[in-house]
Amino acid sequence: MGLFSGLSTRSQENSVSFSPAEAFAGITLATVAADGYLSDDEIQVMMASLSRMQLFRSYSDDVMRRLFDKLCGITKRQGNYILIKTAIASLPHHLHDTAFAIATDLVLADGEVTEEEENLLQHLYTQLDISDEKAKNIIDAMVIKNKG
Repeated sequence: MGLFSGLSTRSQENSVSFSPAEAFAGITLATVAADGYLSDDEIQVMMASLSRMQLFRSYSDDVMRRLFDKLCGITKRQGNYILIKTAIASLPHHLHDTAFAIATDLVLADGEVTEEEENLLQHLYTQLDISDEKAKNIIDAMVIKNKG
C-alpha cells in the first residue's frame, strides 16, 4: 500500500465547484486551449469577450488574473474535459446558450477550426444540452459574424 493510496483525484474533481463567472470563464478557457496552445491573441479575444458581459463587469484585472491562474491550474492538473465538466455543473442553465455562442465565436475568430476545436464544440453543446437545431443556428450566426 502506497503512501498516497488513500488519496484520489476523483474526490478532488467532485469537490470543486465554481461561481457562475468562474464556470463561464472555465468554458471559454477550455475552448481557446482546445488545440493545446494558448496564444496572446486568443487570450486578448477571450478577455474582450468576457469583459463585455455583465457577469464580469465588477472583475478587476487582478481578479481576472487570479481566476485564470486557478482555472489554468485545474486544466494542467486534471485536463480540459474535467474543467469543462466542472464548469458545466456549476453554470446556471440560462447561460448555457450564451456559453456555447461565445465558445463558438472564439473558435471561429482566427478563421480556422482545428479538429480538436471541433471535437470540443461537439462535446460542449452535447453536455450543455443544446439541441442540434439551436447549435446549428448559433454556429451559422457566428460564421456570419466572423466572415471577412
